[in-house]
Amino acid sequence: MSARSDDTGTVRPGELGRPRRGSMVRVIVSTTSGPVTAPAAPSGTARTESALPTAADVDAAAGRLRGIATVTPLEPCDRLSATTGARVFLKREDLQRVRSYKLRGAYNLMVQLTEAERAAGIVAASAGNHAQGVAFACRMLGVRGRIYVPTTTPRQKRDRIAFHGGDLVQVISVGSTFDAAAAAATEDVARTGATIVPPFDDPRTAAGQGTIAAEILDQLDTAPDVVVVPVGGGGCAAGIATYLAERSPHTRVVAAEPAGAASLTAALVAGGPVTLDEIDPFVDGAAVRRIGALPYAVLSARETEVVQIDEGAICTAMLDLYQSEGVIAEPAGALSVAALAAITVPADATVVCLVSGGNNDVSRYGEILERSLVHRGLKHYFLVDFPQEPGALRTFLDSVLGPDDDITLFEYVKRNNRETGAALVGVELGVAGALSELLERMEASPMHVEHLEPGTPAYRYLT
Repeated sequence: MSARSDDTGTVRPGELGRPRRGSMVRVIVSTTSGPVTAPAAPSGTARTESALPTAADVDAAAGRLRGIATVTPLEPCDRLSATTGARVFLKREDLQRVRSYKLRGAYNLMVQLTEAERAAGIVAASAGNHAQGVAFACRMLGVRGRIYVPTTTPRQKRDRIAFHGGDLVQVISVGSTFDAAAAAATEDVARTGATIVPPFDDPRTAAGQGTIAAEILDQLDTAPDVVVVPVGGGGCAAGIATYLAERSPHTRVVAAEPAGAASLTAALVAGGPVTLDEIDPFVDGAAVRRIGALPYAVLSARETEVVQIDEGAICTAMLDLYQSEGVIAEPAGALSVAALAAITVPADATVVCLVSGGNNDVSRYGEILERSLVHRGLKHYFLVDFPQEPGALRTFLDSVLGPDDDITLFEYVKRNNRETGAALVGVELGVAGALSELLERMEASPMHVEHLEPGTPAYRYLT
């Protein structure tokens, strides 16, 4: 059975098919009326409510968070407004007390725990940001905790977890993905009887994260037409979608997820959460193999748009935010901004992009710049067979490279008793459109040149 879709890429839950990487998938479902029953809680998940969160739950969470979470700025972005023709605002959760929105959900859940649940200690799994929120809440509430993070979590995030939690929190690195850390946390709960604090799959977490939407409505002079939110496990998107559905029903919510970890898209296509075989962990704050059951129930219960964003486009958005607005966003934090280029925004619409976090390790910027250059078509790699004779490199520079092209990598070992020797050459173009002319000059040269294509093992080694 094949998936049915129209020319706009519309797919309905339950239909089979694989969305194109980097494309927008708009999933159409019927809006339900009244409360929606929450799915059964996963093993180790603390849940005391049987219904999905409501706008009233979000309002109650806002009361609990008063004086704890920062009311973050909603700033106009002139650059994006000029690009789109809309009024674009950035909701700056990168300026939250733990540099991400995760504090909202973690504290809202933990402050509602019973004395017995707190005394048992808490356990959490996180790619880094939820862990900081949990650690902060542990310090505020005097609760001991163990937090499991993937080994791929940037050092900056691990250091901040330890800072916020102090002596109350133990940070344990395990596995290479969030899902591996979550499995370890579940085993801990089964072994010790501790209380788990889920990062997204709990109505209290989602309600706390949904307070972002309440602030947006308070801060704008008119209700937004579009709100773009990043999606990993889905708790934030679920909380925001829940609140806006009741308080601003005309507002369109767009969920942006990394193309290398499109777990929400996979769930909407399959008709339920599925576990992805492989994911790209680069967008660490949104790299989740399986969307949460509760967020899926919320997002599939009303019309939902999902756009998959290539990791290179996310890197470009990160750099643009830094260069133009002075915003230091982590990869997941730039997801919503990168998504603007992939969606249709009416002229004069009011659009809010959630900058969800700013916990980025400075040591990653080399890779971020590289991925951005590749995405924009400016960076290319070649294997070039040079004649082993004097002047061969000069000939390549003079007759093959364009005036605005630059060599960024050159690796060559001279071989004896051979007519030619292979060199690995990295070239940064002055403009992306110059590639075809460069390839033509390479074809006309006496040297054999192989263009390394993205996705090949050799290319993955380089990038």
